[in-house]
Parts: sequence; C-alpha cells; structure tokens
Amino acid sequence: MAGGIREQHGDELSENHEINVTPFIDVMLVLLIIFMVAAPLATVDINVDLPASTAKPAERPDEPLYLTVKEDLSLNIGNDAVGREQLAATLDRVTEGKKDTRVFLRADKAVDYGQFMEVMNLLRDSGYLKIALVGLETLPAPAAPGAPAAMTPAGNVPAAAPAVPPTGGNP
Repeated sequence: MAGGIREQHGDELSENHEINVTPFIDVMLVLLIIFMVAAPLATVDINVDLPASTAKPAERPDEPLYLTVKEDLSLNIGNDAVGREQLAATLDRVTEGKKDTRVFLRADKAVDYGQFMEVMNLLRDSGYLKIALVGLETLPAPAAPGAPAAMTPAGNVPAAAPAVPPTGGNP
C-alpha cells in the first residue's frame, strides 16, 4: 500500500536508545566561534620602548657562602663548624663585613621548622638580609639501569641548587 498503513494501532512506538548529539555539536561550535573572536580582543598590545640601562650587572660570587643547619642543630659555614653565639662574628670575618652578601641557607630535612626560623632570625639580627634557601635538585631517572646519579665535584652528595638564583637583586 502506498500510504503505509500500520496494522498496529495505539501508542506503542519502538524506543530509540541513541543519544542525539546534534545540539551538543551546535553548542560547541558556537562556543568555538565566541572564543575565536574573544581571544584576540583579550590580549593587550601596548608598544613600550624601554630605556637601556648602563648599570654594570652584579657580579656573582666565585665561592658562595653556605650556612648549613645539620640534623643535630649544629651550624656550619662552608665546612667549618660554628656556634650560634659566634655566628655573627664568623659571618663578618668571612664576608669581610659586607652585609649585602647572599647567604645560601640549607638545612637537613629532619630539622624542625621552628629551629630553622631561629637560624634565619640569627642571620637577620646579624644584618644579613639576602638569604637564599637551598634544596636538592630532582634528578632525571638514569638512562640505563645502574647508571650513577649526578654528583657534586666532591662526589658524595647529590647536587644542591639554590631556590633563588644568586643575583645582585633585592632579597
């Protein structure tokens, strides 16, 4: 029959379990167009001709000054042990009285935060305000099994890097 007469009458239609994604695609295309138009408008393009500086770049120290807080809370400047009461005098002797010398402070991870802050306060009270905190660099996985990890020139401790690069900028 040409008209397609159904033999079953009633409200029984077969259920369609497919998700209609056409409205979703339409919304995504509209959002894509909106972001394509809005992105160039969101950037600020201001031409600024910055002046050149004639200042000489700050020199990096040949030998950085490391202050180490060991697990037993003893202090070392470089490789030399120093007492807390002699810290200011020893720093003045090592830095030749230059209070703007950057001090690289490193501590054992077992040191309590309060004890670490006491050492920072000792440095501040001594007049040394440029303090850089030192942590271990994360080393990439070795290329081959059994390959040695990167070591310092001493060859016994993983390389440590300052958290703040040693520049002559503000503390």
